[in-house]
Amino acid sequence: MQNLIAFFRRFHVFLVFVLLQILALYYYVSFMSYPRSQYLTTTSKIAGSVMEMRYAITKHFNLESNNKALQTENILLREKLPMSFMKVGVGQVKINDTLYHEQYDYIPAQIINSTVHKQNNFFTINVGSIQGIKPKMGVFSANGIVGEVFFVSEHYSLIRSVLSERSHINVMIGPDRIPGIIEWDGKDADFGYVSILKDDSKIKIGSLVTTLPPDFPRGLKVGTVTKITEVEEDSGLKPLIYIKFSENYRTLQNVYVIVDKLRSEYDQLQLSIPSENKQ
Repeated sequence: MQNLIAFFRRFHVFLVFVLLQILALYYYVSFMSYPRSQYLTTTSKIAGSVMEMRYAITKHFNLESNNKALQTENILLREKLPMSFMKVGVGQVKINDTLYHEQYDYIPAQIINSTVHKQNNFFTINVGSIQGIKPKMGVFSANGIVGEVFFVSEHYSLIRSVLSERSHINVMIGPDRIPGIIEWDGKDADFGYVSILKDDSKIKIGSLVTTLPPDFPRGLKVGTVTKITEVEEDSGLKPLIYIKFSENYRTLQNVYVIVDKLRSEYDQLQLSIPSENKQ
């Protein structure tokens, strides 16, 4: 206490001077319009800068939760699209939404490990059998298809990427829906090709390539046609359609796993095909 009193005694002149300066500045800013406006402008700029810094910091920490919320919203919207429903009858009247039944559900996931430069590439996602993931389920992103589930553990799943020599996914090309199979030559992660059974002059550069069941719902984006050529095989010339993938697999993070409620029924039915008729 004595030290505090001694401090005030020693510096009381200086402290009184500082107090008077603060009072003078306060009254000057309060009653003079120009200084007051400059003061308010300066404080607003400082407050704005502080808020921007705080937003930049909190945005980084909230990024994961924001992404999950966005994925959930995308699923709710996608489940309302026609591709997620199947028609249950012909010539029926729609009563209580019974004319169409939902065929597809979607499970959001994040990629935690991936490769794009190998001959056969895989993605690892952070959902597994506990969330209902099973082998052969299709996986896609907001911009295109990703691949299909190859192996599942309790909490993780291994996805065979489209960037794989062993990946053969049914697709269709252009408005005429010319069927083919998407393949990859193990070179550039931006490009693949579609092999079709016969030449078709209706295919044009820039045609959109989309998915076909049973691997994926009809109409998911795959890429666009960039080049049309032919390769020679034992049976003759075979058309080859080069495409640019719509998804950038190098930076891909958020994906969706497709739950086809009719897939097991489809697979069971395929077992009834006589072996001599199977390709």
